[in-house]
Amino acid sequence: MKRRVIILLLLFAFAVPNLMAQRRSRGYWHIEWIVEEGDTIPLVHILPVRKYSRRPDMRRYQRLIRHVKKCYPLAEQVRVEMEQIEHKLMSVQDKKEQEKLAKELQKDLIKRYKPVILKMTISEGKVLLKLIDRETDYTAFQIIKDFRGGFVAGFWQMFAKMFGNDLKLDYQPEKRDRLLEQIVTYYEMGWL
Repeated sequence: MKRRVIILLLLFAFAVPNLMAQRRSRGYWHIEWIVEEGDTIPLVHILPVRKYSRRPDMRRYQRLIRHVKKCYPLAEQVRVEMEQIEHKLMSVQDKKEQEKLAKELQKDLIKRYKPVILKMTISEGKVLLKLIDRETDYTAFQIIKDFRGGFVAGFWQMFAKMFGNDLKLDYQPEKRDRLLEQIVTYYEMGWL
């Protein structure tokens, strides 16, 4: 009997810290321990709760969740790679060298991401463009214009318009994209 109790206590002693570490890593809450007059008191920090209105259409909502799960990691990669590209381009002082480097980086990016983007639907592409704007604070048109120039950006805008998309589409979390913002928030918190 004592042996079982000891084993259960050891399992409990090893399991509880692991569970607490998992919760902390997800960012749901954080615990601190305060000692006052010999008593140990847990101090739990809970993240603010956001309240959203009811979901309008479950099929549309589920489809948007699938799109966010597929596109949000790409949008985060775009943000990271954009920072790296800006750093590389700023290190080069000559304008012609910058243009040459930008073309090389564009070819590299196209080679890496073309298979992923070709498998996307138009609606997934629209979600990706909005999420890129959310992550970088630049529309896709502005990004292309900054790195490749206005003529190239105009060409790609015209090409996107032919297929029913818009590179100048911006992200409006308070108005048009409230539902998307809700899903992204849930995704970031690990609820999806």
